[in-house]
Amino acid sequence: MRYVSQLPHSVKEEEHVLIPMPDGVRLSAHVWRPVSSDTEPVPAVLEAIPYRKRDLSSVRDSMHHPYLAGHGYACVRLDLRGTGDSEGVLLDEYLEQEQRDAEEVLAWLAEQPWCDGATGMMGISWGAFAALQTAARRPPSLRAVVLASFTDDRYDDDMHYMGGAMLSDNLAEAGTMFAYATCPPDPAVVGERWRDMWHERLAASGPWVVEWLRHQRRDAYWRHASVCEDYGAVRVPVLASSGWADGYSNAVTRLLEHLDVPRKGLVGPWSHKFPHLGEPGPAIGYLQEVVRWWDHWLKGEENGVMDGPMLKSWMQESAPPSTSYEERPGRWVGEPSLPSPQVEPRVHPLTAHRIEEAEAADGAPGDWLTVSSPLSVGQYAGKWASYNAPPDLPYDQREEDGGSLVFDSAVLAERLEILGAPTVELEFTVDRPVAQVAARLSDVAPGGASTRVSYGILNLTHREGGDPEPLEPGRTYRATVRLNGIAQAFPAGHRLRLSLSTSYWPLAWPPPEPVMLAVKARASTLTLPVRPVRTPDEGIAFGEPEAVRPLATEQRVPPEQSWRVSRDLVDYHAALDIVKDSGTTHYTDIALDVGRRAVERYDWTADDFTSPRGHSAWTMRFSRGDWDTRTETTTTLTCDTHHFHVHATLDAYEGGERVFSRNWRETVGRDLV
Repeated sequence: MRYVSQLPHSVKEEEHVLIPMPDGVRLSAHVWRPVSSDTEPVPAVLEAIPYRKRDLSSVRDSMHHPYLAGHGYACVRLDLRGTGDSEGVLLDEYLEQEQRDAEEVLAWLAEQPWCDGATGMMGISWGAFAALQTAARRPPSLRAVVLASFTDDRYDDDMHYMGGAMLSDNLAEAGTMFAYATCPPDPAVVGERWRDMWHERLAASGPWVVEWLRHQRRDAYWRHASVCEDYGAVRVPVLASSGWADGYSNAVTRLLEHLDVPRKGLVGPWSHKFPHLGEPGPAIGYLQEVVRWWDHWLKGEENGVMDGPMLKSWMQESAPPSTSYEERPGRWVGEPSLPSPQVEPRVHPLTAHRIEEAEAADGAPGDWLTVSSPLSVGQYAGKWASYNAPPDLPYDQREEDGGSLVFDSAVLAERLEILGAPTVELEFTVDRPVAQVAARLSDVAPGGASTRVSYGILNLTHREGGDPEPLEPGRTYRATVRLNGIAQAFPAGHRLRLSLSTSYWPLAWPPPEPVMLAVKARASTLTLPVRPVRTPDEGIAFGEPEAVRPLATEQRVPPEQSWRVSRDLVDYHAALDIVKDSGTTHYTDIALDVGRRAVERYDWTADDFTSPRGHSAWTMRFSRGDWDTRTETTTTLTCDTHHFHVHATLDAYEGGERVFSRNWRETVGRDLV
């Protein structure tokens, strides 16, 4: 990272600007803008997220907002209603109220004397969701958006459900937001009102996972704010990016394919990070790209930002399996449009444990191949969305393949490259009314080490794509499993492996009962999006990552990170334990100590499909002098054959004394999940 000290514009900042909403609630924003904007108005760029601008996101914010402001923009980092130093309460993600607030904030910005009336929105994850969802509402001042790590489909391609199967991140994210939504504002900013504001948040809080469990199929709850329901609603230019190690890699290509506005896409090797902070590397000069985007669409500069390919993606080279990488070898490749005319779907029949060449299909009837996976398949799957810390990428897939139905290709005689989403077409039967299949595509090295390249999960009751329907045991069905998009090279001498399993716990919650899946060989296929191999250098390059030097912090208690799989061979109890502890960070400029500790545990017993249990526990602490607050939140999810059970707790402390405590117990029926 190159830290830039000299920028085209001198920057001034206001740390707590109150923006009034029509209902009387005031939202807090941190504003960086050129000093010259006092007399020469500039466009405004909004980032709206719930992650506390004053402390928890302040280091990251201090790197890119002053950078953009120094290039001639008023950058506004908004605490969402009910978070950080904003008033009100936060009740769920992406609610109508949140989007109305964003429209009001944009209108307020456009009217400020330092703004020229043009606005943009940007962000990563929640901030990118907010930008895309707000764009679909067409606020009059909004001219363009910049998105990183996002989705356009809240049901089928977010951290809640995948192919109708419930992800464990449905619980993990609920635990995260339970913790963030119950944090106090800073009395140094809001004054004596801080305690009343805090207790209003505490009283309104609860485990969001209950609401998410009440919507186990695509209904109006998920269709709301899912831009895929009407791509035509977006009428502003879009710069979209993500990473192959992120859970949000698919939406970039969908937007490029379905929007009809000026658009560009970028997918690197990264986990859930901004591209200029990208891990695994290489990181890129993303902020330079963002400046060019804003310069063209907000200032009208003719700078060639729309030249070149529509999609730039990192073609990953083969790498040994690892739970984390510093860098992924590869090269940048470009596609002129989506779907790419350079990518050819190649259909491979699946025979008895073999991935055959396309021309090998001879019409001969195939055998039925069966698999019933133990619950242990999936414990080396990594996280749905990698954060690259703690190590959360999938490990050697040989650990999983013993409980899977495996198909191997012949040894590759020449290099193979794919770019896009592989698909698996299955002709199948099952012996239970509710079943799921996880499909994994791996790169197998000559020594046998197996690196997962992509995967997909389908709840087979969702096989038709509409409302789920129970399966009739013994009846033959067809279904398509779509894997996550990827750009991957397979060297000569390696093999491809497709692995099918009937469980993938704890990445996805297992079905209510063990399932025997039978797959018809020859009638089932693997389709690869093959990209012809070209010269290693296609002329795509990015500058070195740049940012402003981050604000100073001091690590007073060291962080702790761990990811541990265990199994007891006496009672057959197994567990995945994850610790994400940030230690205690001292924010020097505001003399604040902040501690964050998150512990997740996913356990089960033998092959008892009613034994899976997920547990998320968070501790958040904020202290300065005599002011000392702490919240402790827990959320536990269990199941039986017909129901999910949620038990959650919240305890809040001031000065060591517990000042708030509440318990929740909720039961939600399983809806073919």
